[in-house]
Amino acid sequence: MRSLRLKFPDDGGEARRGGYALLVLGLAVLASVLYEFNLAMNEVANWDLRIASLDRRVERKIAPGTAPATAPGTAPATAPAVPRIHETTPETKREIRKANAVLNELDLPWQTLFDALEYASSHDVALLSFQPDPSSRKMRIGGEAKNIAAMLDFVGALEREPALKDAHLLRYEVKRDDPYRPVTFSLIASWA
Repeated sequence: MRSLRLKFPDDGGEARRGGYALLVLGLAVLASVLYEFNLAMNEVANWDLRIASLDRRVERKIAPGTAPATAPGTAPATAPAVPRIHETTPETKREIRKANAVLNELDLPWQTLFDALEYASSHDVALLSFQPDPSSRKMRIGGEAKNIAAMLDFVGALEREPALKDAHLLRYEVKRDDPYRPVTFSLIASWA
């Protein structure tokens, strides 16, 4: 009778190597996450310092030069005149106008305007500039189209967008020195 040679399943050496590989990969991912977390925390700390610095500047501007303590029996030094809160100086009025302009820009319906431009645009039109004017509720758009038909299609698509109205061309020019003859244009549109 012949001797039998039995082969038993692998003792798990490959499985152990795969586990070690996964462990090393997990440690590498953990290290990168901890590194990114550290960078984010440093940035947060930096912004906290900047905010604290700006707060101190604002406090100094609101109450500049408080009078130092004087010894008993001596007259206190005269403090510089501090404008009252209800008094408005020309500088304060300018700052209020600037703040209102910033608030008006922040209050624009940005998402609606970008969506309208995205839905109206095509592969034949490249938008080069976008300048909204919050006071008149109009935006100026500059771009380049493959040809005049693509430009007119874009203007018509803007006119059909519910968020926009009164879209019309201000100027256009065919680039004759370019072999493809693209059309640069500028248009204006109002938003509702």
